[in-house]
Amino acid sequence: MNDELGSRLSALGSHRYDELITRTTHAVLESEGETRPELRWAIFHRRMADVPTDLRVYVDKVSQHAYRVTDEDIDGLVRAGYSEDAIFEITGAAALGAAITRLERGLIALHESER
Repeated sequence: MNDELGSRLSALGSHRYDELITRTTHAVLESEGETRPELRWAIFHRRMADVPTDLRVYVDKVSQHAYRVTDEDIDGLVRAGYSEDAIFEITGAAALGAAITRLERGLIALHESER
């Protein structure tokens, strides 16, 4: 996990799962794979300008409405030239980014409610 993410979560009082979040984030985003770690980090942070155009709708769908992902979405990515392993990595990066964002929002809400 990059230092910025760890600092943000720690600042919000999230120390209980720091190590687990760090290990999971590193495994998903930085391990060897079909896709470059830089792409996975861009997807994780939803820096869409750094995400190939043909992935943007899919990344947005996974991040915002994962329950709407269909076989047709996956088939479209395969037709665009992405391997199943690459699609798995892209999906994992988008889902993890959405999960961490939601965790941060929840921690912010808890932190603000304690004021």
